[in-house]
Amino acid sequence: MTGNAAPRVRGGPVPIAQRCDNLTHVELTWVEKRIENWIRFGREAREQMVDRRRRVLSFQAGSIFAFVRWAANDYGTIISRIDIVRAVKPGEAYQTLPFVRPGGDILLKIEGWPKVQQVLRHIDAVEALDIDPCEVAPDHWRHLHNRLSAGHEPRAYTMERHQAWLKRRECER
Repeated sequence: MTGNAAPRVRGGPVPIAQRCDNLTHVELTWVEKRIENWIRFGREAREQMVDRRRRVLSFQAGSIFAFVRWAANDYGTIISRIDIVRAVKPGEAYQTLPFVRPGGDILLKIEGWPKVQQVLRHIDAVEALDIDPCEVAPDHWRHLHNRLSAGHEPRAYTMERHQAWLKRRECER
C-alpha cells in the first residue's frame, strides 16, 4: 500500500503533504471532548481543510509554533501535551512528533495538564508584554522546558531579555 491508501485507525486516508513545498505540516483534529489538537501560537503559511474535523496547517522553515494535544476517553483525560517547535529547513536534522510532518526542532515538550497550564500561563505572560510568542528566543523555550521538567520555577521572559535576543539575532544574520 502507498501512504495515500493506508487507512487510518478510525479515519480515512492520511492527508499527504507536498513533498517539495519545504513547509512543516501539522494535522489538527477536533472532536469535542474527545480529541482536541490546536495551535496556541504560530504564523501559518497555508491551511488545508481535510474534512469537518481535521485540517492541516503549514509553517515556513524557521517559524516557531506551539502545538497542544489533548485527548480523553470515557474515564477522563488520557493525554495532555504541549510542544513548542521550530519548523526546519529541508536537509536539516529534526525530531519526529506525532501529527507533524516531517518533524521539527522541539524546543519544549511538556506532558500533564498542570504543567501544560503553566506553559499556557507563561505564553499569556509573554503576550501581556506585547511580545509575539513566535518571536521569543528559542533558548527561552528550552529554559522553560528544563525548569518545568525538573520541578523548578522558570525565569520570566522580560522585555530586556527580548531586546537582547533581537540584537543577537540581528548579529547572526
